[in-house]
Amino acid sequence: MTDSAPVPRKRGRPRKSAAEQEEAQERLLRAGVAVLTEKGFSAVGIEEILSAASVPKGSFYAFFDSKEAFGHALIDAYNAYFARKLDRWFLDDSRAPLDRITAFVEDAKAGMARHDFRRGCLVGNLGQEMGTLPESFRAHLRAVFDDWQARTARCLRAAQATGQIGTEADCDELAAVFWIGWEGAVLRAKLECRPDPLETFARGFFAMLR
Repeated sequence: MTDSAPVPRKRGRPRKSAAEQEEAQERLLRAGVAVLTEKGFSAVGIEEILSAASVPKGSFYAFFDSKEAFGHALIDAYNAYFARKLDRWFLDDSRAPLDRITAFVEDAKAGMARHDFRRGCLVGNLGQEMGTLPESFRAHLRAVFDDWQARTARCLRAAQATGQIGTEADCDELAAVFWIGWEGAVLRAKLECRPDPLETFARGFFAMLR
């Protein structure tokens, strides 16, 4: 019986493990969110995100069919992150409901200041670009805003239940007002590189509730 001949090794890079592939995809999403909270989707090339994520160019299309598909994945990733943030504040039973919204505002101010007001809201940024984006983004972005408004409305209804706001208030309408105004305040804070627009909006919103 003779020994079998050794199998020659294939040239090229060894295949990455599933864990390595998942980690590379996560780096791409994190880098994409970071870049797109500062810059526009249309203005950013895939190469810039690949460089920020330290991922080779050939790997991108192993994860995403196109830049459009990548954009949808970024919206989902950002929404998951932001929904957790909203729940952390809006479901905090140790605070009165309106104090939870105040805490969210303070956290947002600190977050923008930490990045020198270069970063805004990815979903808001994409909404402003909608005229140049794939039409498929429109419904996706609206669904995200609807989700954030629903979480806010629940917090406002909790404020009604504790007597912080009147029972006649339409909490769904107030939540819509909050997000329409908040996104404008974030844009203005980014423009002016200071928290004043966020503070001005918050004062106006709470004055309206009273």
